[in-house]
Amino acid sequence: MLYTLVDPSKGHEVAYNRWYERDHFYGGCMVGPWLFAGRRWVSTRELKDMRFPTDTPSGSAVADPVDAGSYLATYFIHKGHEAEHFAWANKQVFELYANGRGFDERHHAHTVLYFTTGADHRDPDGVPTHMALDHPYQGLVSIHVDREGETSHPDLTAWFSETAAPALFADGEDGSRSPIDQVVHWRPIIPKGAEGDAPMDLGTGPGTKARSMQLLFLSSDPREGDAWDRIKDYAARIDESGLATVRLVAPFIPTVFGTDTYTDQLW
Repeated sequence: MLYTLVDPSKGHEVAYNRWYERDHFYGGCMVGPWLFAGRRWVSTRELKDMRFPTDTPSGSAVADPVDAGSYLATYFIHKGHEAEHFAWANKQVFELYANGRGFDERHHAHTVLYFTTGADHRDPDGVPTHMALDHPYQGLVSIHVDREGETSHPDLTAWFSETAAPALFADGEDGSRSPIDQVVHWRPIIPKGAEGDAPMDLGTGPGTKARSMQLLFLSSDPREGDAWDRIKDYAARIDESGLATVRLVAPFIPTVFGTDTYTDQLW
């Protein structure tokens, strides 16, 4: 996956939004070989104010400061063809900028490549993970953590499946379905040498080999119902487990393609 969290410069919100989704979303990503799904998300001022923790050390930060990054784009690449896609993408971005199809009035908060290690689903026959960006989910929450001590990524995901998932996916006390439909597990790809070169600063790096990340796909806005209480409780359980330390919990909602919705709600 390509996970790219970006802010437009103030005063350029509409221009950035239109450039990204009318040109760059396609010309810089979707037309590339073996990239098969993409979706844009937004973090309004209200959603940014929900992010936590607010005291992550700068060296471990994903968003620095914690409210950096208004627009998130996520793209899935076909397994086994990552090298082919990224060889194309690296060349493509330089060619686009060289031909006047870049946008300088933007600032990357965190643009990093990740590989998935699996997923947990609320329903046994729920939305397949490879279709998650095409399904009309109404919310997304990304959770970045740094594992502690000798805790491996498989250790953490096993703990999630056995201990945390039942609470996240459980029906509410009133019998309502959990708004969290699936949780996808990721690890960052740490580039070597010139692999991560780009014609702009990409913000914070991928972290160390101890970094893990999860994407929580929600059937509702993260602000609705008990969604955020469930997620805060889950993050607290991570910290209390001693297996990992939470570095960033960030909620998003989908953009409305072809419109300037939310461009006046970023700051």
